[in-house]
Amino acid sequence: QVQLVESGGGLVQPGGSLRLSCAASTSLFSFYTMAWYRQAPGKQRELVATITTGGTGNYADSVKGRFTISRDNSKNTVYLQMNSLKPDDTAVYYCNRFNAPTSWGQGTQVTVSS
Repeated sequence: QVQLVESGGGLVQPGGSLRLSCAASTSLFSFYTMAWYRQAPGKQRELVATITTGGTGNYADSVKGRFTISRDNSKNTVYLQMNSLKPDDTAVYYCNRFNAPTSWGQGTQVTVSS
């Protein structure tokens, strides 16, 4: 069972930046397309960004141009750099395998507020 541990969330003012990290407990990490998701209060979990095994990122329209997904296969870690944050970005952020999701981690809370 792959374990996923997200970190890096916090409280930030609108326009600010955060960098999220997700460490995966698997030596097969480099073979997976990975994804970041988020779930805002009262809403369903939504896909934010994906990154292929080759490092190509794809983004939801709501974050395109502001967020950047990356990965370090040597550390079994995927990152999400979030810039120009908006209050609508407030949510719990999760990572997972995109094609075959495993058990969800605890997520990391991002709150954008003045």
